[in-house]
Order: sequence, then structure tokens, then C-alpha cells
Amino acid sequence: MNRYDNRLRILTEEFESLISRENEKILPGNGIFERYKYPILTAAHTPLEWRYDFNPETNPFFMERFGINAVFNAGAIKFNGKYLVMGRVEGYDRKSFFAIAESPNGIDNFRFWEYPVQLPDLYPEETNVYDMRLTAHEDGWIYGIFCSESLAPDAAPGDLSSAVAKAGIIRTKDLKNWERLPNLISKSQQRNVVLHPEFVNGKYALYTRPQDNFINAGNGGGIGWALIDDITHAEVKEETIINHRHYHTIKEVKNGEGPHPIKTPKGWLHLAHGVRACAAGLRYVLYLYMTSLEDPTKIIAEPGGFLLAPMGEERIGDVSNVLFSNGWIADEDGTVYIYYASSDTRMHVATSTIDRLTDYCLHTPADGFRSAASVESICQLIDANKVVTAETEQVYL
Repeated sequence: MNRYDNRLRILTEEFESLISRENEKILPGNGIFERYKYPILTAAHTPLEWRYDFNPETNPFFMERFGINAVFNAGAIKFNGKYLVMGRVEGYDRKSFFAIAESPNGIDNFRFWEYPVQLPDLYPEETNVYDMRLTAHEDGWIYGIFCSESLAPDAAPGDLSSAVAKAGIIRTKDLKNWERLPNLISKSQQRNVVLHPEFVNGKYALYTRPQDNFINAGNGGGIGWALIDDITHAEVKEETIINHRHYHTIKEVKNGEGPHPIKTPKGWLHLAHGVRACAAGLRYVLYLYMTSLEDPTKIIAEPGGFLLAPMGEERIGDVSNVLFSNGWIADEDGTVYIYYASSDTRMHVATSTIDRLTDYCLHTPADGFRSAASVESICQLIDANKVVTAETEQVYL
């Protein structure tokens, strides 16, 4: 067997072994959710046909022709009985693109579709696209909102890092044929925009994250809310902050909506990311909050602290100490699949249920914003447990 055939055989066997590997739930967990042992998608999960020229005459050493660096920050949706994630795939060239991977059970055996997503190319200045949020809207369309990045038109000569972020909008009926709508018009830069799945007062509703510039939130106060008259020519005319940043919390620097919220009997369940500064740089974690069914702008519960933070190998990668999520799926039986990326490198899944996440939101103490308040919450829990212990002892006496 020659070198070409041998390398092809080895790589194909390793690829199939990786793709078909069963995932393992990590127990006992914390009662809120369960993590899984293996990432669901990595650069190695991308098809060999994307990376290698299979012609021995033009690629006699069977070497990579297009390198894939990472797969992360995936939107998610259940479609035709399959669990689909629309990943941000980044090449060695630092350009990101979207690709859909499909799983029969939501936790393993994810396989990419044959081709990556070919977005309609409406904006010649657009250099990079990433972080897709997918929403099946009650109007019958599936929408995708993502970040469209380009070099700042007013950048000084030689400044090759100043960028502009806009919200790109696409829609589809089959997840294969995409219609691109004009980018969202907004007074501020927008990197984390999410479409609410229902009409509100007859209008489309967006969760926004206004920023002073590409990197810094600045005067941007947190997660915003805006009503849109026409999604085909979307414009933010008025914006209200519904989830604020706070000093010395997990979201003191920035926060943003993750995927679209899940409707539950007790309120809208939201997953968001919070960012704080520390000696190691920016630390991204995930947190939950709930809003009213009658008024989606009204927060009814927000547990203090994070739901998910980087652990173990999740802390290491291209941008270390980061968890980010822009996709989850609520199944018919109440199971919730939380798809999250670690350190801008790989995709993971955690599972919970609507009942558990709702209970966590409604019965976990809120952030009291002071150390004294945290101690008071612990003391209240200790006292409550004493009562339960005493009652239990009485039963067995």
C-alpha cells in the first residue's frame, strides 16, 4: 500500500471512530444539569472532503489543503425529528462560516451535512460571519440572526483591527435554501441579536446588545428589547434594557442573550452569557433568568451567579476561560439540550429539563450584590435545613 492510500485509510478509520463514538453522561452532577464526557463537535469532526484533496495526482502526499481550526458557538433547532446545530466553523485563515451538523439523539453521532451553508453575499465589505441564533417563528419561517463583521470604514491608515459589527438576518423553510434580508439597522453596533419566537403586539421582537464599539459595551447597559415593524427591513427605533449589568458580578463587563427563550408554563426561560474581567483576562460564563409570559420584558426571576462556567479542558483553547451558548433545544418530553462552546474551540452539550431549570430559576437566591447578602443566604439555608432535619428525626423516633 502506498503512502497516499495508507494515510487515507488511517484518517478515514479515525474519523468514523470519532463520529460514531457514544457520549457518556457525567454523574452525579449538581442536580440542575448534566455535562457529558466528550465534546460533540471539534475541528476533527469536519468532513475529510472539506480538508483534503482526494486526487493522488494533485495531492500525492494526501496533505490538508484547507485547515479547520475550531467548531464553536452553534445555533440549534430540532427539525424533522433530528437535532441540528449550526456551528461556527473557523479555518486556519481565521475566517468563520456556518455548517449544519445532525444527530439522531442530540448528544452524539453528530455529522455535518455535505456542504457548508452558502449565504447570499449581499455585502461586499463583509469579511467574517459568526454566532448564528436560529428561531422557528410563529410566522412560519425559520430565522437566523448572526454577526456580520467588517473593517471599520473610518479606521486610520494601518489600523487593521478596528471593526464594525452588524446583525445579519436570513430565513428559510428547509434549512438549505436561505433568503438573506437586509442587515438590522441600529444606532449602535450589535453583536448579539436574538429573535423572540412569537409576535408581541403584532410586531417582531428582538433581544439586542447595544455596544459603543466593536469590543466595549460602554454605555450599553445590558440585554435590550426592541419591537420591529417589518422584519424584511428591520430597524431598531427604540431600545429598552431588560437585563442590566452590575458591578462585581458575573456580568459586570458585558452580557448578552444566548438562544431565543423557551416558553414554559411559569414564564419565558432565558439563557445568557455574562462577562467579567480578571487577572487572566475576560471570563465568560452562562446564566439563566426568567421573564413574564404576559410581559416578556419583565424579569420575574434571576438566580445569582452562573449556571455554567468553564471546567477542566473547557478552560483551555484559542480564547481560554470562555463558555458561550447561542443554541438550545427543548424537546417534547421536557428535556432541554444546552449546546455550549468552550474557549472558542469546541462544542459541548449539557442536558436538563424544563421543570428543573424552572425550579432553579424560581428558588435559587438572587444576587444580593454584597458579601453580607451572600452569607445571609447561606445562613437562611442552614436554618431551613435544621428544621427539616428536626422534623425528619421526629418521624423516626
